[in-house]
Amino acid sequence: MTHAGEFTTPEELGLSSERLARIPAFFKHYVDRQKFSGFSTLIARQGKIAHFETVGLRDRENGTPVEKDTIFRIYSMTKPITSLALMLLHEEGRFQITHEVARYLPAFERLRVFDEGDRESFTTKPLKRAMTIRDLLTHTSGLTYGFMHAHPVDAMYRKAGLAGAATDGITLEEMVEKIADIPLLFSPGEHWNYSMSTDVCGRLVEVISGKPLDVFLKERIFEPLGMHDTGFSVPDEKLARFAANYEKDPKTKEVRLADPADKNSTYARPQKFLSGGGGLVSTSTDYFRFCQMLLNGGELDGVRIASPKTIDFMTLNHLPGGQSMKDMDQSAFSETGMDGAGFGLGFSIIMDMAEAAMPVSPGSYSWGGLASTYFWIDPDEELIGIFMTQLMPSRAYPLRPQFQQLVYGALTD
Repeated sequence: MTHAGEFTTPEELGLSSERLARIPAFFKHYVDRQKFSGFSTLIARQGKIAHFETVGLRDRENGTPVEKDTIFRIYSMTKPITSLALMLLHEEGRFQITHEVARYLPAFERLRVFDEGDRESFTTKPLKRAMTIRDLLTHTSGLTYGFMHAHPVDAMYRKAGLAGAATDGITLEEMVEKIADIPLLFSPGEHWNYSMSTDVCGRLVEVISGKPLDVFLKERIFEPLGMHDTGFSVPDEKLARFAANYEKDPKTKEVRLADPADKNSTYARPQKFLSGGGGLVSTSTDYFRFCQMLLNGGELDGVRIASPKTIDFMTLNHLPGGQSMKDMDQSAFSETGMDGAGFGLGFSIIMDMAEAAMPVSPGSYSWGGLASTYFWIDPDEELIGIFMTQLMPSRAYPLRPQFQQLVYGALTD
């Protein structure tokens, strides 16, 4: 029996060893120029790993290298996991994605839409229609992120202490109450805007299942898949494998330490705020197991997590009228390109290869994280690519398209 993650020669999988060797060499130039400290690249095809390389340091201050079991902050790569968790409850008939969110979170009955004004003085208007669970899963809810700095509503999030994965000192239940008192950017379904919607999905998991989000994820996804290093914090015994996180100063361009890899890290203690939108840490191999389960149609090594039809449904473009993210865009930020891409239930979905300006098969799906982590799955090619590093913001360098160019350039059939 073949198990996911077995290694084989690239040539057996229609990949060129010589061309795959370009990948670590290419990104090592960034490390050599101190653009970021280190990285891991993993490429799998047909359920087997053809390439898994690590280069550089996971902790520049202590000189420790990136290794294959290094633990990374995956930030928004948490979103597909939380989205799947919610859809596991959908499989049980617990809700419909067309249901109004307020049916499960009554505080959302208070929602209004921003009309005009500023952070301190503004007017609102009624929603044209109620927010649905599908709106949350597709980021068409009208919610936002405080870090956008593009609209008075973003400023209201900052004032309320709603800081995405960095939100501190409150529960998901308390987050919902705070969000309900802040106006929406627009009526649900009118635009696409990256937001704390998936954090609200995390609260829906709690309300519908009756379990805390971390417990539900552990019981239904992490333990069955053998994702033993994935969670909302890093226990003491695993801190020695944790990577430090860095940020590029927008003015000086220097790379500085943002969060250490020791007991002083914000991840070295249990989290009160379980961010379904960006709170998890994981490893390359753990996340590969999650991706391979998706590519297999919800099953891995004989363990079924979800129905194949659920995965098919999640990876369709769910934007209204078949529009692209670019068509509906009212967002100051996205973790992936918007050209030629729609959005499913937790993923960006490639619709048009030419518009996307990358030889990625239509139907491929992906997402990334704040610290420049990234994954994509190409079902047509039975291909998975995972890039792990720890550099904020994710737009600092074009690492993601470069990674895809190099991987597709290594295919031989």
